[in-house]
Amino acid sequence: MRIAVVGQIARDLVLVVSEVPDPGARAEVRERREVLGGKGANIARGARQLGATAALVGVVGDDRDGRLLVERLGADGVATAAVVRRESTRTALIVDVVCGGAYRYLEDVPSRTLVTPEDVRAAASMLAGADAVIVQLEQPSDTALAAVRAAGGLVVLDGAPDGRQAELLAAADVVRADHREAEALAGRRITGAEEAVRAGRELLARGPSVVALEVPGEGNVVVWDDDAAVIPLTDEDVVDTTGGGDAFVAALTVALLRGDPPPVAARLATTASGRAVGHPGGRTDLTGLA
Repeated sequence: MRIAVVGQIARDLVLVVSEVPDPGARAEVRERREVLGGKGANIARGARQLGATAALVGVVGDDRDGRLLVERLGADGVATAAVVRRESTRTALIVDVVCGGAYRYLEDVPSRTLVTPEDVRAAASMLAGADAVIVQLEQPSDTALAAVRAAGGLVVLDGAPDGRQAELLAAADVVRADHREAEALAGRRITGAEEAVRAGRELLARGPSVVALEVPGEGNVVVWDDDAAVIPLTDEDVVDTTGGGDAFVAALTVALLRGDPPPVAARLATTASGRAVGHPGGRTDLTGLA
């Protein structure tokens, strides 16, 4: 199966601390990791580890970090022909400060490292030939819409768009959203699984065939056709939730493409997410999980 991802590429600097210092104070870094990151890169790498052929449409700068990240993607088995090296641009940097199982992000994401509709059009033949196109909605809504229109197979939306919501949902087959994104899509608070199921059904009426929504503390709700299921969280200790959603999207897409029913696909996705949150940072090994 061939999966194409449209999304972010970044250098991730992960710092694990025992406490976040007050202004003027210090805190010792207990663990430090510098890895390839960004939601697009994480999803593409996860899909490859789960057995798919993966390609990424993303942007890096014309600096040393950009070159090294593209090399790392290639070493991870992700096709990089559609990765753009943007001139006079620095590569995105995300600092992930992890304390007590919660993250705090410091983000330097230059606007020129976002994917443009022109970048999508340059990759149109690759998107049209993919069995699934995953569109990471931290990208501009015009870019996302260009990507779903170019897709020749299953269209998976990850997140909530900052505009053109009706058009994107109408073109989608699968929608995955964390709790904050789910509330943005629904236009109201979601306080439990029953409300998430209702929100999922409302979203189905707007276009998708499968909707998966996070319910904090309970698990993931998946809604399809005339049915729904609540998939409980796995029992791994949560070290850092960074990358949990990315692993979920990669595994959900792979499972749906191979023909798994939505609740089975969602269980695999929840297991993948559980593996991702058990360590600092978003770089996760999903090999052998599918």
